[in-house]
Amino acid sequence: MRYFHTLGATAFATATGLALIGSAFTGTAQAAPASLYAPSALVLTIGEGEDPASASVTRAVTLTCAPTPSGSHPAPEEACAELEAADGDFTSLTDSEDGNPCTREWNPVTITGDGVWQGRRVTWSATYGNPCELRARTADGAVFAF
Repeated sequence: MRYFHTLGATAFATATGLALIGSAFTGTAQAAPASLYAPSALVLTIGEGEDPASASVTRAVTLTCAPTPSGSHPAPEEACAELEAADGDFTSLTDSEDGNPCTREWNPVTITGDGVWQGRRVTWSATYGNPCELRARTADGAVFAF
């Protein structure tokens, strides 16, 4: 009797193992990546305060540039084209000075860009003396026009 009990347990274990192996091969295949492009997805913010860590965010948008421009940014195509032309260098996008005079009041505004640009992690920020100065420095661009 003992022989049949061991044989039955072995047969059950073998059948269970084969069923599990079979289900592993008949399962769904892993999906291929949606794109061959390196990811470019950013969160851009404008906040009140002089430090990016403590500024009160007043506006924020998402911007995805690869594989296609999208996000909550009001002009993703233009913003992505500017970033592409600048090779992701935010500093070069905020160097504009349109000659409009601004008051000298100290009401700091901080802008940030955080996320991934062409597969590289980026964290960038700049602080301006007041909202007028921010507009003067970014007037020609679409990236921070939100």
